Amino acid sequence: MTETRVISDILQRAADGGRITPEEALLLYTEAPLHPLGEAADAVRRRRYPDNVVTYLIDRNINYTNVCVTACKFCAFYRAPKHAEGWTHDTEEILRRCAEAVELGATQVMLQGGHHPQYGVEYYENLFGAVKKAFPQLVIHSIGPSEILHMAKVSAVSIEDAIKRIKAAGLDSIAGAGAEMLPERPRKAIAPLKESGARWLEVMEVAHTLGVESTATMMMGTGETAAERIEHLRMIRDVQDRTKGFRSFIPWTYQPENNHLKGRTQATGLEYLRLVAVARLFFETVPHLQASWLTTGKDIGQLSLHMGVDDLGSIMLEENVISSAGARHRSNLHELIGLIRTADRIPAQRDTLYNRLAVHWTPQDDPKDERVVSHFSSIALPGGGAGRSLPLIDAK
Repeated sequence: MTETRVISDILQRAADGGRITPEEALLLYTEAPLHPLGEAADAVRRRRYPDNVVTYLIDRNINYTNVCVTACKFCAFYRAPKHAEGWTHDTEEILRRCAEAVELGATQVMLQGGHHPQYGVEYYENLFGAVKKAFPQLVIHSIGPSEILHMAKVSAVSIEDAIKRIKAAGLDSIAGAGAEMLPERPRKAIAPLKESGARWLEVMEVAHTLGVESTATMMMGTGETAAERIEHLRMIRDVQDRTKGFRSFIPWTYQPENNHLKGRTQATGLEYLRLVAVARLFFETVPHLQASWLTTGKDIGQLSLHMGVDDLGSIMLEENVISSAGARHRSNLHELIGLIRTADRIPAQRDTLYNRLAVHWTPQDDPKDERVVSHFSSIALPGGGAGRSLPLIDAK
């Protein structure tokens, strides 16, 4: 058969719910015409979610420290121990930020920070316990395998014990943080001090078996090849086949400012859209696919809704890590809902588990709170903006 026929047959099989191989995924990613690729991915979305609903979330990313010993080359957020610009927020400050998030309708907080040399399991037990006690309604979707490995090392306990303890303290769900690129060559190039991709996945698998689900992510644009991007997907799918613990896949693009990579390479919008579509076709066992409008921009975010995406992500009331590397895209609740509706989809607010909290079937159903604006970045302020309230910006 000709390559065109081969591609067409793969697209049809994937659109019908069949499994494709990594080799077939690479062929689609590099050679498939864009429109048929997107149509096949959207067919998968329509079969999974025939009511045409696209979801969004309201949450706040709260950073407890920027002190980190891992020194990833793409990261503009961290500061080395004893650096003059290093800071750590106390529990009172974190709870204050949680209270602001609750006031604005957030259902989730993502507590993230650097690998502080003194922060073991006990620190996270106290942090999660305090948040859960003060705000039991908030879901703690936080940290990632890298932080779990670090805290276990500091406290000299096993990965299993660390996960059990922080789960008991209040951790509800693990973020896909720290995945970046899982294949060995690109991972060593951008994060030589971080655990291997196989080890990252091992921690996720342990967490899944202990009843803690997670998301999976990928950072594009740091010099990895097309084949390495597909290998990243393959590594995630292998774990998902065994655990079914990944709720969603969230690809995002490297941001080039204020870090050691200095923007030497970046992923284009077209590369991103193609990867999103291939991911929807490849991950037949991962329920949800989320776009990253924060890193790609709202135009690409909206286009991704035609490439198999069923979730537009979050109105993040605060975000510092990616913003410090140059992500400048902001939105508000009305605008995000508008992006979904003008893509001929029905917007719905969800929670962490993708339960729909409110479906906006018509514009009359839309929420009216104009204070819900994304997002406040405090990284440039002394002490990480400690004590500063969320700036409430008129959505108009």
